[in-house]
Amino acid sequence: MLDYFHMSSKFLSLSSGLLFLGSACFGGEWNIDPMHSQANFAVKHMMVSTVHGSFNGLKGTVDYDPAHPKASKAELTIDATTVDTRNEMRDKDLKSENFFDVAKFPTITFVSKKVEPAGKGKLKISGDMTLHGVTKEITWLVDGPAAGVKDQKGNLHSGATATTTVNRKDFGLTWNKTLDGGGVMVSDEVELTVEVELVEKK
Repeated sequence: MLDYFHMSSKFLSLSSGLLFLGSACFGGEWNIDPMHSQANFAVKHMMVSTVHGSFNGLKGTVDYDPAHPKASKAELTIDATTVDTRNEMRDKDLKSENFFDVAKFPTITFVSKKVEPAGKGKLKISGDMTLHGVTKEITWLVDGPAAGVKDQKGNLHSGATATTTVNRKDFGLTWNKTLDGGGVMVSDEVELTVEVELVEKK
């Protein structure tokens, strides 16, 4: 019997991404760099260990105004077909109808609705995440973005990390197995982390 499940926008170390406005001394419109961004997740297995996984192929935009952070906004799209837990059999099951059902729902998205300061260099971003065909409001705690750094071509880069915890059953991911000694195979709570690198639009 296959075990597992993890989804954590640790998703999203998107990142949604997600999502990643910060308290730097600059503002404007930014693109998420898919090659240097990743969404991660973590979930308890049999209540005794933690399984980690990730998604690649993050895309999205951020519009950040440090003078008026509440006017900022962010959008993120994650390619659910890229789920990777370093176990081929588990990944195949996660892509199946038991979990993400990527044939029907190939993407996970986040669209911000509210941005507010949450301390020095931090933000809270609330918005709608759509996963497995279900849309629910979630809130990310964002660290960043970091101060901008220019590459050799003069492009300005920044980065940020967003974290949250969701209940997978809220999104219709209900598969589980009761263990003989009590407890379940997969925890309901999933930790999500999105780490993004941002490139300023020109």
